[in-house]
Amino acid sequence: MHPRFAAVTKAYDVRGTTPDQLDAELALAFGRAYADEVGVSEGGGEVVVGHDMRDSSPELAAAIADGIRAQGGDVLLVGLASTDLLYAASGQLDLPGVMITASHNPAGYNGFKVCRAGARPIGLDTGLRTIAEAAGELLDQPAGALRGTLTERDFLEDYAELVVSLAPVSGRRLKVVVDAGNGMAGHTARAVLGRIDVDVVPLYFELDGTFPNHEANPLDSSTLVDLQAAVTEHGADLGLAFDGDADRCFVVDERAELVAPSAITALIGTRYLAQQPGATILHNVICSRAVPEIITEHGGTAIRTPVGHSLIKAEMARTDAVFGGEHSGHFYFRDFYLADSGMLAALHVMGALAESDGTVSQLMAQFSRYAASGEINSTVTDADEVIARLVETYADQEQDRLDGLTVTADTWWFNVRASNTEPLLRLNVEGDDEATMARVRDEVLELIRR
Repeated sequence: MHPRFAAVTKAYDVRGTTPDQLDAELALAFGRAYADEVGVSEGGGEVVVGHDMRDSSPELAAAIADGIRAQGGDVLLVGLASTDLLYAASGQLDLPGVMITASHNPAGYNGFKVCRAGARPIGLDTGLRTIAEAAGELLDQPAGALRGTLTERDFLEDYAELVVSLAPVSGRRLKVVVDAGNGMAGHTARAVLGRIDVDVVPLYFELDGTFPNHEANPLDSSTLVDLQAAVTEHGADLGLAFDGDADRCFVVDERAELVAPSAITALIGTRYLAQQPGATILHNVICSRAVPEIITEHGGTAIRTPVGHSLIKAEMARTDAVFGGEHSGHFYFRDFYLADSGMLAALHVMGALAESDGTVSQLMAQFSRYAASGEINSTVTDADEVIARLVETYADQEQDRLDGLTVTADTWWFNVRASNTEPLLRLNVEGDDEATMARVRDEVLELIRR
């Protein structure tokens, strides 16, 4: 692989800093190779292209489009888009798609997320490596004339109509604070929430790729402070925080406390099971053990998966699962082309709350059974050596290697996974109570950091 593409090609997308790693030249070559991979070269079809609000995104989108058109493919440009809007367009129109975004990364980054027709994912082992290798060979080859067509279409209202139809909200009127973080939820939330009976208190809806208020990364608890304060100030029923490309959503309850994504996975799972008894629900290896317990109690089939959207989407297709959740705030829906949508997850939570007489904390109490550490990162020089040490130390406990190392006992479990991109080990621990969790957490961290 060409060094420039080797530096930016990740497990699920292309991502790097601009303009030193990602620029129009690289995007043009990527567009050409992508067109060949998805079969639209020489008049073979059309690709939908969208982009986020980062300063570099329009230029990179134009270069991607030029690359597709240079190969003879046609381009449908939907302009400003959240990633799930791009997936909706790809699914509804049955076209392959490219989204220019760096998701939750800081302002200096950008990237490309790609899919086949029908929003089917493309990851490193399902086409992305092939595209990157071919693009590297095209870097120094002239693109030639643009033979394909370029059409523009605003897909925002189509997207809003789709997600609201999939998760209607009816019942009592809610007050919700929405923190868009100056990201793409500032573009999509008004269109979606304007279709339901809800009072919206907007925070940072202005599209600004410099993220002047805080990074659009709800996994970082410091970015939730303004949302939590606003929920308290306005006496809101709940708060929603979206990441930069709005494909992830985190929920804050009426007490301004974060609701665990595992609990949201269990809630949405039970909603689907009420409509489709016996359905299959996916959960990844770091979701709470409460998730498979609750799915089973409600008559469903729970299947545990590795972390990562392309893996989960493939497993959903294989098992015909109706829904899947990750503890990172990604939620996947069969009726949304197996794709992830933060907005659709938010609508499900609001729908459940509007139909109830209680608060978010009361609604979610039944889905929150155990004490969790949250994800803890440790810098290590040799991840394999550390994991081998843990395997030996906990040899008398149940272990599996579905994704990293998971060790399970009667009253606790932990998972350790190596980062795909950094010299880090990521630890998640859960226990029957806070004291058990803290004991195991400290014990495992001491072994990791020894």
